[in-house]
Amino acid sequence: MPEFTTDALTTDVPEAGSDRTGIVRRVLRWAILIGTLALITGSAVALFLWALDRVTAARFFRPALLWGLPLGGAAIALLYARRSDGVDRGNNLIIDEIHAPGGGVPARLAPLVLLGTLVTHLFGGSAGREGTAVQMGGSIASAIERRLFSRGRFFGRLADEDRAVFLQAGIAAGFSAVFGTPIAGAIFALEVLRVGRLARGALVPCLAAALLANQVTLAWGIHHTTYPTIETAGAWLALPLLGKTILAAVAFGLASRLFATGTHRIAALLAKFIAAPWLRPVLGGACVIAFTYIGGTRDYLGLGVTSPDPDAVTILSAFRDGGAERWSWLVKGIFTAVTLGSGFKGGEVTPLFFIGATLGNAMAVLLHAPIELFAALGLVAVFAGATNTPLACTVLGLELFGVGALPYLAAACVVAFVVSGPTGVYTAQRPRRYARPADHGPAPTPH
Repeated sequence: MPEFTTDALTTDVPEAGSDRTGIVRRVLRWAILIGTLALITGSAVALFLWALDRVTAARFFRPALLWGLPLGGAAIALLYARRSDGVDRGNNLIIDEIHAPGGGVPARLAPLVLLGTLVTHLFGGSAGREGTAVQMGGSIASAIERRLFSRGRFFGRLADEDRAVFLQAGIAAGFSAVFGTPIAGAIFALEVLRVGRLARGALVPCLAAALLANQVTLAWGIHHTTYPTIETAGAWLALPLLGKTILAAVAFGLASRLFATGTHRIAALLAKFIAAPWLRPVLGGACVIAFTYIGGTRDYLGLGVTSPDPDAVTILSAFRDGGAERWSWLVKGIFTAVTLGSGFKGGEVTPLFFIGATLGNAMAVLLHAPIELFAALGLVAVFAGATNTPLACTVLGLELFGVGALPYLAAACVVAFVVSGPTGVYTAQRPRRYARPADHGPAPTPH
């Protein structure tokens, strides 16, 4: 199948001499598509974040819920096993559908991943929320396209190029709404498809969807996590500090690679030796329970953003001296790899934030560097390495921490991306060697 990077707002523009009706219809069609997508996705993500706060609070104040993790995982697996339309592939299903538009993303993916993620967090699985929001955005985008345009009424059918672009807009809307970072959300949707290549043609729809979806989520009264504003002392770019940043970024890239490889291998091993899908999360849930009691701490369960325990290790605690242990990043990585690799639902990004921030804390102590700065660098750089999206993560750092650390954020993300290698958490992501300019003929078929 051909692969598309065509600008959604200029494809099929009427030839010279045609009246302006075609252009007006096309602009109106995209306005309806993006506006509807932003309204529904922003509202759905607001509901998700509200519910996630409730189940997380329930887990904090009812510790015995952890014992239900294996049963909850089995229920999720059985729910997904009843479907044969690929919904269990999650983000990878959406990425593949963008590369080669076909039957669309099933509408049932949104409620399934919403329910599965809430169950995972209620019982203490170590997972995130980005995957849920992205899958909801992609599923909603596909459902809108089918309902409004598949029969060719009013505005005509969408071409395959436009359907692919609209799915990218769904990714941007979901990412933006869940983290409150619309610019990074738009760039992430463009960058995540291929390693080292930006699908620039979809920029306008993705940016519009991201900005509007975030505003809808905020209008529902949802508040995103507030991170400290990072200011670097002295000169804007200090070479000794830049050198320490590069050293730390090597560690961030290796941590990214370790996490991605570990998660994939756990999933492959469980699939090889345990035929029944519902038994895999039972084993994974039992392992998480065992790790929790062996380690004597619950700091590595759930999202890990905050905790009612002021002494707990969290993402926010990693920004202060003594807020993380030396190996907190590795423990969180193990908890998350087992949780996601065994079939629980959620996402990788917030755990990657935790891994990166706590590793940044440890590297700051080792290198005698500013802890707040290095926690911020680790948060975005480990994410960049694991998802192969250094530009989106640099912009994410700007939106979360301000412009004061820009050169260090950029350096950390690029170095971590290079060190981590092409393998990332999204298996459907295309390698760079298959990328091509739009006018150089058909792309090679991957083997």
